[in-house]
Amino acid sequence: MHSVEISLGDRSYPIVIGSRIFPDGLPLLADIRSTTAVVVSNTTVARLHLAGWTAFLATVYPQVRVLELPDGEEFKNGNSLDRIFTALLEWGCDRKTVLFALGGGVIGDVTGFAAATYMRGIAFVQIPTTLLAQVDSSVGGKTAINHRLGKNMIGAFYQPRLVICDLEMLATLPQRELSAGLAEVIKYGPIADMALMDWLEASLDAVLAKDRGALAHVVRRSCEIKAWVVGQDEKETGLRAILNFGHTFAHAIEAGMGYGVWLHGEAVAAGMVMAAELSRRLGLVDGFFVQRLTTLIQRAGLPVRGPVINAADNAGRYLDLMRVDKKSEAGEIRFVVIDGPGKAALRTASDALVREVIGACCG
Repeated sequence: MHSVEISLGDRSYPIVIGSRIFPDGLPLLADIRSTTAVVVSNTTVARLHLAGWTAFLATVYPQVRVLELPDGEEFKNGNSLDRIFTALLEWGCDRKTVLFALGGGVIGDVTGFAAATYMRGIAFVQIPTTLLAQVDSSVGGKTAINHRLGKNMIGAFYQPRLVICDLEMLATLPQRELSAGLAEVIKYGPIADMALMDWLEASLDAVLAKDRGALAHVVRRSCEIKAWVVGQDEKETGLRAILNFGHTFAHAIEAGMGYGVWLHGEAVAAGMVMAAELSRRLGLVDGFFVQRLTTLIQRAGLPVRGPVINAADNAGRYLDLMRVDKKSEAGEIRFVVIDGPGKAALRTASDALVREVIGACCG
């Protein structure tokens, strides 16, 4: 079992990575005591993993409650959030109640946002069940729900007390979901660690085969990079924005197509290709780098071209949606670009240049 620390002063917490973590995880919950634990999951994950986790939690907490939400990005909304609030109130949950998010990024985000706002803040623990959630969304305290006009536009920075990454849960992960998670792993190479990109190129087959050693390496290294970034910039006032490489395009894809049509990681994959091509056209990287990244993404089973989200004016629709992005300022879109391999930066680009990129990379 490995541990990666998120260093945020009195809000610091460990990310624990291993296989079959309970009952070894019992000491980790010693300081997160309560009479009631509430597990929020979805219908798919609950069928696979809920019984084991509730049985384990029952050895720690006198009362364990369960709330199952529908499965899918389209349910990361105000209705799901309200269902959590209603359950907590009906069950008489107080400020000492502990929420456990057992699921992927959707469950982690909506449960975290509920924890941040119920009675002005209660403790929560992330138990991510997808690769994407283990390497990215469960770490760093971003919580949110989607709005029909933009992804993750309503939320809060609110840190969990603990993140438990049990690699055994990835054994039941569908191949499409595994590939989607790899998009968030791949992004760490171009923005921060080209050695990781080298390793992925050499070891991708082992990761796709769910080799435990390979999975342990990608989860641990991804968490180390994210922990380093979050420790310096918790609330994304500067450095943390680099973690959104490809995401400005990706969020436009998700909002434009409708949430859940493409998985988040699939949208990020196509978004990274577009962001790399924008970097090339800005003179920051060469064509070889763009092709190298594109090939790795394609090998991971991910899309490398963005969809057409508006037949009449595809680029115009992308631009409209990207202006709603949280990194935009005064209507000006800021993109995470590759400022040389292993280094990222925020840049603006003319609408004309962005239109060229979208035209070259979509359809």
